[in-house]
Amino acid sequence: MPHTLAEKILLAHSDVADLAPGDIVMVRCDLVMANDVSGPVAFRMMEKMGASTVFDPTKIVMVADHFAPAKDARSADLQRQLKEWSDRHGVTYYGQGRGGIEHTVLVEDGWIVPGTVIAGGDSHTCTYGALGAFGSGLGSTDIAACLVFGSFWQTVPATIEVTFTGAKRPFVTGKDLILAVIDAIGVGGGTNTVLEFVGPGAAALTIDERLAVANMAVEAGAETGLFPADEVTAAYLAGRTDRPWQPERSDPDASFARRVRIDLDGVPPLIALPHSPGNVVPVAEAAGRKIDQVYIGNCANGTMTDLRQAASILAGNRVHPDVRAIIVPASQKVYREALAEGLIDQFVAAGAIVSTPTCGACFGGHMGVLAAGERAVATTNRNFKGRMGSADAEVYLANAYVAAAAAVAGEIIDPSAVAEGVPA
Repeated sequence: MPHTLAEKILLAHSDVADLAPGDIVMVRCDLVMANDVSGPVAFRMMEKMGASTVFDPTKIVMVADHFAPAKDARSADLQRQLKEWSDRHGVTYYGQGRGGIEHTVLVEDGWIVPGTVIAGGDSHTCTYGALGAFGSGLGSTDIAACLVFGSFWQTVPATIEVTFTGAKRPFVTGKDLILAVIDAIGVGGGTNTVLEFVGPGAAALTIDERLAVANMAVEAGAETGLFPADEVTAAYLAGRTDRPWQPERSDPDASFARRVRIDLDGVPPLIALPHSPGNVVPVAEAAGRKIDQVYIGNCANGTMTDLRQAASILAGNRVHPDVRAIIVPASQKVYREALAEGLIDQFVAAGAIVSTPTCGACFGGHMGVLAAGERAVATTNRNFKGRMGSADAEVYLANAYVAAAAAVAGEIIDPSAVAEGVPA
């Protein structure tokens, strides 16, 4: 029977002869990941289960990233629990100063290869679809079961094929592509499905840009978002991993729940207005709104690509005196590369704050939360009411060019108006 890419991956990781959308299967994990928020909850559930061992220590990774550095005694205790549990069970642990944000670290350190299944204690585990892996964000109870048994139940999702045609316009990035998708299908349009990104526009994206697209598949309600592995994937993984993998894609006659076509020639820089990732408009329509904070970073938009984009806008400019600009490299490796390129010094000289890698402000935890009445332009993935602090604050989602331009202008503005002559 013909199958989609998602169906092929799930079939290879289950003990059924065949499967179809709507079937419920038990899926074997190639990797289980949790963090300083989801991990300790999963550990308590393991105790309630009466379980004292894990299924395979070599397939488990713990990352302290949400409250890193610890903001108070309670968050410090969560990280202590994560490390002590990891040491006790012999699993890989990324602590402060040794990793960064979980999804970035696992990708750049070669844990993720095409065709694998990753169970993650974080809703943005879908990010791994950038490499053609099936990443599923699970609750801590299910993560506990994965830690013990190495498997989880999954309703086989249907697939929406998203074809990108044409070429990106100046100052348009992967962030804009996924915002365009969410605008087209809605925040619930991907419910019970996988988004599969294909076409010449998808193939032209770098891995950094694919990460930004796959990362927000869940914001359309999708189980995950997949890019079929190709030569771009192979080049990225070369030297990062010795894990075996084979390129795979949907069969030509596979059945799709829906097909969506987006012509990149017609996509301008976009922005999602409060309080939903689905409130998408061209940046030009939101221009002129005063802002208080810019936040550049998160699990898929704190890459070198994003930092270079921000630097190209800030070059020769300074952060507006009424704006706080916070720039967060997504990992220690990204931080060091940015340091070597001189980007960190450039950001500080322009009046920005450069943070250690952390999820902190993205989910409203610490290191950049918003006060009542404040507005922020952020390269993060959610702008729900109260997401980054006060429920009376506003968060606008945009790419790094747009965010950096807002930092300079003190208001939302088309980046082309700030970056005359900057190559996009």
